[in-house]
Amino acid sequence: MKHMNSEVKEERTSNKNRIDLFLVPIVLIAAFLNLFKIWTDKYANAYYTAAVKSMLQSFHNFFYASFDPGGYVTIDKPPVVFWIQTISAKIFGFHGWSVILPQALAGIGSVLLLYVLVKRTFGVWAGRFAALAMALTPIVPAVSRTNNIDSMLVFTLLVATWMLFRAVRTAKFGWVLAAFAMIGVAFNMKMLQAYMVLPAFYVFYVVATKITWKKKIAFLTTATTLMLAVSVSWAVVVDSTSADKRPYMGSSQTNSVLELAFGYNGINRLTGNTSVTGSSHKQPAQTEQQTASSETKQSSNSSADSSQSSNQRKSSSSQKMQAPGGGNQNGMFNTGNPGPFRLFQKGLSDQISWLLPFVIFSIVGLFAGVKFKGPYTTKQKESLFWLAWLLPVAVFFSIAGFFHQYYLIMLAPPIAAFAGAGAVALWSMYKQHNGWKSWLLPGGILTTAALQVYIMSPYVSSIGAAPIAGVGALGVILALVLAVRKQRKNSLTNYLGAAAMVVLLAMPAYWAMTPIIYGGNSMLPSAGPDSSSGMGGPPSTATNSKQSGFNGMQPPGSSSGNSSSNNQMQPPSGSSNSGQMQMPGGSSNNSQMPNSFSSKSSSSKRKSGGMNAEVNQKLLNYLTKNNTGEKYLFATTDSTSAAPYIIKTGKPVMAMGGFSGSDPILTVSKLKAMIKKGEVKYFYLSGMGKGGQSDVITWIKENSKEIPSSKWQSTSSSAQQGPSGNGTLYEITLK
Repeated sequence: MKHMNSEVKEERTSNKNRIDLFLVPIVLIAAFLNLFKIWTDKYANAYYTAAVKSMLQSFHNFFYASFDPGGYVTIDKPPVVFWIQTISAKIFGFHGWSVILPQALAGIGSVLLLYVLVKRTFGVWAGRFAALAMALTPIVPAVSRTNNIDSMLVFTLLVATWMLFRAVRTAKFGWVLAAFAMIGVAFNMKMLQAYMVLPAFYVFYVVATKITWKKKIAFLTTATTLMLAVSVSWAVVVDSTSADKRPYMGSSQTNSVLELAFGYNGINRLTGNTSVTGSSHKQPAQTEQQTASSETKQSSNSSADSSQSSNQRKSSSSQKMQAPGGGNQNGMFNTGNPGPFRLFQKGLSDQISWLLPFVIFSIVGLFAGVKFKGPYTTKQKESLFWLAWLLPVAVFFSIAGFFHQYYLIMLAPPIAAFAGAGAVALWSMYKQHNGWKSWLLPGGILTTAALQVYIMSPYVSSIGAAPIAGVGALGVILALVLAVRKQRKNSLTNYLGAAAMVVLLAMPAYWAMTPIIYGGNSMLPSAGPDSSSGMGGPPSTATNSKQSGFNGMQPPGSSSGNSSSNNQMQPPSGSSNSGQMQMPGGSSNNSQMPNSFSSKSSSSKRKSGGMNAEVNQKLLNYLTKNNTGEKYLFATTDSTSAAPYIIKTGKPVMAMGGFSGSDPILTVSKLKAMIKKGEVKYFYLSGMGKGGQSDVITWIKENSKEIPSSKWQSTSSSAQQGPSGNGTLYEITLK
């Protein structure tokens, strides 16, 4: 803090090759948060891990990102991140950690990139604070510790940002093309989510470049055309390939990548309209019970271990909380209710919003005195870039009908950039007694501490009252003391400013560590004392994990008496009955959340993972022994039952209806032809994920022989919790 003002100046050429010793511990912190214990996550998100296992087996599967080794259906995302994961698994061997490693490294890389981007213009201290804020934003390591896409997506977009900034500094059009092409690459990671940064790219290039309007329009048009070409390149190849020569495009309704991109993974995310429509194979929406079970069964990995523990947490998850400005905060997957204060509601605020008040004060300080017509300084231009990233994305998450908590990582770069740049700017205004602007620093500290107390208050039974009271008290005291000492210039004031920043980062740092402390969830990553549930939010009131909506799920072959029909899903207190909830690849979803989340055990007994990828060895032995050359080991309704067997054996297992069982892939006539050709004869049906496959399932039941459960059903206690519920094994042989 003492030398902050002098460090605001841009680094000179003589300093470019020096290693910033302050950056080293920041990178080590990021490495610890992103890498430590990822080797304990055996399967990660089993849906994606199964795809990597399949992609390792042939170039055909690799190119199309096939979920199963047989090339029946793809996963519900473009392939670029999974290409990288497959290469990692090829180099290091197929493990949970080897498919997580690329995302963990991307999380660390994002911290370094943000340091480079902010430091050049706002100074080295700003770069340091920005990098540290990025590293400690809880949702960043929570996502980076999984094989979900978002960490790699953010890293790629930051690479594109670096290219754009370089294009403006060097006035070279080639870098503009490279920046927009990189966004096209990001599109092939997570489709339209990559385009959320486009307003920032367009605004910044228009404002920052000193060329004629004619050239600006021409350059941006050319760059956008290139971006679109790169974006749809894979989709055009896939959609142009005959359907019988490639896998079905998972989670689409017309077997089209472009339909998936601009429909289900596009505008439907904003509207929340994710019902199954538009297919030629008409199908009813899944029932509430089917959808809820299909989704929650995949986020219960850690429930199996925690159900045996006597160390259960007892805090009400259905407790009604009011957001600033009012409004019940329950919502699908704890994403709150749409509205201007949504990012301050529980379930979202503890993932991303710890520093938002300070960021708002920083924005005021950075743009104070700016005239609309300019001229703008480099700092103001880059501040405008980060603002044009922050605002549209924040608006989207405030109004979107459907998303998951971990998507909020898209907000981490602009929040961290403003936290770093703002800390330096507000400190400078404070030290220079710059009128009303000098009050922005203590004001930002006070309001940020108040929000952090609000964020932590539902977790008092988990973390205790002391840290909550400590952050509140220290925030108030430091803000008041800084306000009182505004006219004094001595080392004590510098230390007080540094102490305030430490206080504001203390609880985000703890929250960022919770996936390590409590266990994470690779299907629905989130941070917080309930991180292993993958649902965010305060801990459960359940005294036994079997009371939770996450329980009662068994792997194929479990002999538990609880059938899938017993998994009744109830809406949380105050929530809408009509909310739609979906997992990646899910479909028709008029369903409700469970009233309470599964209780948690001590951290030593928790495991990471999104899907309890248990394999019933007795079932596997039976299927292997009785396979007479069929292509598929067995067929099942959805990917949840299939993924563990693909991971363990590397053999094709058919998820007849794709991820959630609702994709219109099969018809009765097509299935008959497959059986006659000897491609499949065993079918495991659990009653889950029927969707548009109801006619196929009906035909299977009417034309098959039921295999006695004694031949394949396991009685092992280890199979009491798992992904697919109680089911029946059938055999069909047609001549």
